[in-house]
Amino acid sequence: MIILKSLHELERMRVAGRIVAEILELLRQRMVPGATSGELDRLAEDECQRRGVLPAFKGYGGFPYTICASPNEKVVHGFPNNEPLCEGDILSIDFGVIYDGFYGDAAITVPIGTIDREREKLLRVTQQALDRAIEAAVPGGRLSDISHAVQDWVEKAGFSVVREFVGHGIGRQLHEAPQIPNFGPAGQGPRLKPGMTLAIEPMINVGKHEVKILADGWTAVTADGKPSAHFEHTVLVTDNGPEILTRI
Repeated sequence: MIILKSLHELERMRVAGRIVAEILELLRQRMVPGATSGELDRLAEDECQRRGVLPAFKGYGGFPYTICASPNEKVVHGFPNNEPLCEGDILSIDFGVIYDGFYGDAAITVPIGTIDREREKLLRVTQQALDRAIEAAVPGGRLSDISHAVQDWVEKAGFSVVREFVGHGIGRQLHEAPQIPNFGPAGQGPRLKPGMTLAIEPMINVGKHEVKILADGWTAVTADGKPSAHFEHTVLVTDNGPEILTRI
């Protein structure tokens, strides 16, 4: 069942989303050559504590960190560590909080210093795919219109869409109905209605779409070792068009 949020619930989700956006922006500013994802994880946790919110991911299903940190060929759910970031890397950070019982969730992929043209295109296309997916989140549309918007844009650019992980509804739970694949034909699935809150999150690979899971049981990497990017926003469907909750 897809849960429509009340005005009171949406106010709390707006606060959660704004906090996510603000902390991600702090992390973005620290994502430079020589920094470590472990330092970013500690900063995110400190900021959660300072703002009186809970990290959404730490302890979720046993995940041991506040952020997911996935560089280069890592797709999602990467563990922060103490390895310095290098010029030319890209780093995906997925992060969420719980504020007054409600979740916010977003992800960014950031260039570390100067990156090559292939990675530049990957980041640009993935961000654009998210933008187009959000544009499809309108009342009366179908859920798969969002999915199709991602796949159509990405494949025309010569990249591939990860199949194993999907977006999701969000609210009192981090993962609510519906699941939102990043591929598929338009015009299918439930009708979109005002009050739906959706975490839309394209995960896009330079090479083939297949991924594999590392021995830690969490980290997903591209099967061919080529780079991957991930962008995500928590989005509210409204009569006036989509409202991005995880934007400053």
